[in-house]
Amino acid sequence: MGFPGARADEEGANYVLRGAPLDVSTSFRPGTRFGPRELRHAAEPFEDYDHRTDRTFSTLGVQDAGDIAPWNDVGEYLDFLAGDLSDTANDGRLPLLVGGEHTVSVAGVRATQPDVYVCLDAHLDLREEYMGNPLSHATATRRVLDHADRAVILGARAGSEAEWERAEADDVTAVPPASVPDWSPDLDGSVYLSVDIDAADPGFAPGTGTPEPFGLVPRDLRDVVRAIAPQCVGFDVVEVTDRDDGQAAALGAKLLREFVFTHASRTAD
Repeated sequence: MGFPGARADEEGANYVLRGAPLDVSTSFRPGTRFGPRELRHAAEPFEDYDHRTDRTFSTLGVQDAGDIAPWNDVGEYLDFLAGDLSDTANDGRLPLLVGGEHTVSVAGVRATQPDVYVCLDAHLDLREEYMGNPLSHATATRRVLDHADRAVILGARAGSEAEWERAEADDVTAVPPASVPDWSPDLDGSVYLSVDIDAADPGFAPGTGTPEPFGLVPRDLRDVVRAIAPQCVGFDVVEVTDRDDGQAAALGAKLLREFVFTHASRTAD
């Protein structure tokens, strides 16, 4: 089953959706392997027409290119995924990556080489390694900084002492949940936007691997997506699982559509 409304073929695509169901380093509740499936299913009842932008999703040139199934060697998988997404970006199409655990964002950033990485996330993900693994969902932002000049983490409320110290460096900005509604996206250059669904309070999106209370309300995530989309060269939604009644997947799918509607609308003006 493809993402509803993603009807474009390769020639007519402006956006290419790619599923990356990686689920190997999850440290609490597994299930991110089902994220791409869950998002596609959750989007089924959504209206094709968007009143705010006066556009229909099915005419915006979104292609669902299917999933790239992972294998045991995460480094090789990320290399392959980054190559696939690079082909998309080099063809002038914007990659829409659906995880999978947050580690897959490293491939998205490698493929698009943005100036700034903006992430909606409950966790800093700035560890050098986690449980001996340098390629983990808990190290995603640290690895991203090998390829982007700056990281902005919106909704951050959890991290080790060493991570909070790393977040004080000039190349990292961590914005707590209460400050996100007033955050001004004054960003220079190109942007890659990652939505870790656990940025939302688990009361709204319980289906995620590492839920963290006192998070963002869905409208906060939506407003960030709308504000940043025009500058973006890549986008992902990660850390959605099947461990709820579809709340997390519905939010993730809606945010993906909001991104496409906004990006298509602003770039056409």
